[in-house]
Amino acid sequence: MTRLTMPAAEDAPEASRPTLAAVAGQLGWTPNFFRVLANSPAALSAHAASGQALGRALDLKMRERIALVTAAVNGCDYCAAAHGFTGHKFAKLSLDDIEMARAGEAEDARVEAALHFAREVAQRRGKVSDDDITTVEAAGWSDAQIVEIVAVVAENFFTNLLNNVAQTDVDFPAFEEANA
Repeated sequence: MTRLTMPAAEDAPEASRPTLAAVAGQLGWTPNFFRVLANSPAALSAHAASGQALGRALDLKMRERIALVTAAVNGCDYCAAAHGFTGHKFAKLSLDDIEMARAGEAEDARVEAALHFAREVAQRRGKVSDDDITTVEAAGWSDAQIVEIVAVVAENFFTNLLNNVAQTDVDFPAFEEANA
């Protein structure tokens, strides 16, 4: 059971309601994570702004893959389920792509280098080695893209932490059901 309040849209703080409505319009329902986040209009607004800005960085497939590997590092069941669903539905990742991303792997060597780097950033809390930087650069990732990879890891760290703190009830279909 979720440990923090999950207000319905009509019970959420007034400043949170437009964002909740936008999320419901996009997904067809308001996921429990957004209901928990709606308790703080400031946090909800910051998350929405970050997501909007980072939506112009990297491509959707890469952002979803980074979300999957970060959720795996942080043991966030909610985010693993959410990004399994959104990765498949919106980014059109295959079941194999999703499973591989969770392990920090990909069929494409360039993508795998970025996922390995993202996993190292998450596991080592940013204290990556010179070799980690050299490897991701050698795979063709620019300094701007490396900054964006770190930003996407950080964005997902926030959601992982909040969902782990709240023990948010998973309301996305089970991975097997969502991708059947």
